Amino acid sequence: MKIYVRPRQKVGEGAHQPMFRVVAVTGKGEEKLKVEASHFRKKELEMIAADVGGEIVMLEPTKDESGKGTK
Repeated sequence: MKIYVRPRQKVGEGAHQPMFRVVAVTGKGEEKLKVEASHFRKKELEMIAADVGGEIVMLEPTKDESGKGTK
């Protein structure tokens, strides 16, 4: 199972908010993961991945349509 995540764009440095957003989850056969929340802390993602035997895949930030990069 792979859990694809990306850094959130509107989290300020030093903010006490979850930093990552789950984008997609893949699995085979009976393996299913239902995600209830949309924002997670890194430690939470690591715990979920360890529990389901999955792997976290960090997606790289991309430029938005205006051409300005994110972060």
